[in-house]
Amino acid sequence: MGKWYVRVGIYFLCTFLLNANAQAAFQLRNVDVQKMANSIVALMSYSAIPDLASSSLSINNAQTGNPSIAMTQFGGGFTISKTTPLYLEGAAAYSRYDPKFIATDGTQERSVPLKWNSGTVQGGVGWDFEIYRRWVIRPIFNFSFSMLFSDTEIGAALIADYKDLENIDFLDNGNVSIGGLGSALMLAYEFHDDVIGTDVDLQLRYSYIHLQSMGGSRSISGHSDSSTANVYYRFRAPMGDLRVLGEPFRYVLETSASQYFGDQVGVLGFHYLATAGLGIELDSSGYDVWVTRTRLVGRYMFGDNVSGYSVGLACSF
Repeated sequence: MGKWYVRVGIYFLCTFLLNANAQAAFQLRNVDVQKMANSIVALMSYSAIPDLASSSLSINNAQTGNPSIAMTQFGGGFTISKTTPLYLEGAAAYSRYDPKFIATDGTQERSVPLKWNSGTVQGGVGWDFEIYRRWVIRPIFNFSFSMLFSDTEIGAALIADYKDLENIDFLDNGNVSIGGLGSALMLAYEFHDDVIGTDVDLQLRYSYIHLQSMGGSRSISGHSDSSTANVYYRFRAPMGDLRVLGEPFRYVLETSASQYFGDQVGVLGFHYLATAGLGIELDSSGYDVWVTRTRLVGRYMFGDNVSGYSVGLACSF
């Protein structure tokens, strides 16, 4: 039978080890929550800075379980008139980010899926200074506001299984408000040939914005300083003698390239993006309607380790 106190000691030792293992908290593996929070805010830079190139992306990242990300942005800008060269711009964006994290207690691992959604509104006020015929330089003051939140339905379903998971608050019903202030400098060229009917638009822009979280989940508290340099070119010309609505029917050629700096660099695995687009334009200026031109353009996007495509609809007023 052995000595009774040896058996009692073994019993209490086994009980202690079992309780210690049962109470071990699940933790996210290889995740620095503060670094993740700053990266989340840096991710919002793609929506807070007007940029044609970041409208569609295809991304793989093994550290977060090959997540998918979708970004949609629409907006525009205009100068009021030659006599009042006040420039106004605005944009709205939506993005969805679907990463997966691995939680472990040292003996077992569990996959923690997550879906983040964000909405962003952005605005800018500038002034045109003509430096040469058809050339203007345009300083712009920018501001933005974003809301980022996780899918609460998914979080609620996971809490029962991951009740011991540390830093769960940024996964379960996580949300944060993000404000931004920045500026931009643009060099713009516009040419219109009334005889042939061709149009040329060229823009070179450098944008900077500081984003700061302003409330929400305790774990999601971050900031970022990001900037983007981009060039945009568009050429429009009639398709021979073809006319629609009494006006020339045009084809559209577009290209753009964007280089990212600051905290924005590498947050999604790339440093630059470029696009090439082809489309058509319908001229309705001969009718008493607000929309004078409507453009439908298909674009292909590419960069280091990423590629994508988009279809854009644009209107002139």
